[in-house]
Amino acid sequence: MSYKLSFEKKTFVFKRPSGTSRGILTEKHAWFLTVSESDNPEITGIGECSIIPGLSPDFVSFETYEAKLTRFCANPEEEDLSEWPSIKFGWESALLDLKSGRKRFYFDNAFSRRETSLPINGLIWMGDEAFMREQIEDKLAAGFTTIKMKIGAIDFETEIKLLQSIRDRYSEDEITLRVDANGAFSPAEAPKKLSALHRLRIHSIEQPIKAGQWDEMKNLCRSTPLPIALDEELIGIYSTRAKELLLDRIRPQFIILKPSLHGGISGTQEWIALAEERQIPWWMTSALESNIGLEVICQLAGNYRNELPQGLGTGSLYVENEPSDLVVENGRIFYSK
Repeated sequence: MSYKLSFEKKTFVFKRPSGTSRGILTEKHAWFLTVSESDNPEITGIGECSIIPGLSPDFVSFETYEAKLTRFCANPEEEDLSEWPSIKFGWESALLDLKSGRKRFYFDNAFSRRETSLPINGLIWMGDEAFMREQIEDKLAAGFTTIKMKIGAIDFETEIKLLQSIRDRYSEDEITLRVDANGAFSPAEAPKKLSALHRLRIHSIEQPIKAGQWDEMKNLCRSTPLPIALDEELIGIYSTRAKELLLDRIRPQFIILKPSLHGGISGTQEWIALAEERQIPWWMTSALESNIGLEVICQLAGNYRNELPQGLGTGSLYVENEPSDLVVENGRIFYSK
């Protein structure tokens, strides 16, 4: 099959600067990849190639990224995307959209057919104590029963105090608390901090120490009182054998999957298959894609029977987003009827 491809860059502005361990995010860059069959250009598919500078393994500069996109659009059969997960995600999405024959219908399942919803967590961004407390109150008022708080930006005792303020009001049966350290702890201090978090009956912690320290992470996962979820640890691991080695060596309690970072759609599906073989639970999150990419990830998650809350409530982050029928209510995401 011969395809015609093109791409267009979009920049999305955050409604409010959002803090991460890699700094403050004020805007998000994405490239929309459009594909059609050469002999039928009227029917198109669209996918999103979305990056986070400093985190996306395939982004070094705008020049090199767009040069790769240009080469790929000219010769999609010849360009290798195995180490370009964000472009691979956009390409796989666009092809699925094209082949479905229905606008932004990537997977045929109960979610995409508007028959069911997915549970999601409410995300609390890093910031000063007042800002984080405000977000917590907003998420609780919106009906979320799973709250995920990014930690590591302010002092640990203040973060513990914020989490304690939730736990004082709600038991673990009423509100599930997750935290994401983004590698903020040193291996030496991690055990003590995990114990402090465990006393608050935290569900899990994402990436307590920096990625790449397999032996230290293995030891943490074996001794932790608090389930550990790998996230950044999975970035840059592309071959099946390397994925197997990581899972077998570290044996995490959970893994977290972002298709734009973890090998596109097919790479994410392989991670899931390997994790399930080892009885390692998982959930998906967006990498802050616009509504185009978010719809793909939601529909992909809808292909699996997984009642763990997903990290997919990011559609309202931007001043202007792509139009979408996705709705978030009471801690669940679904398509409006």
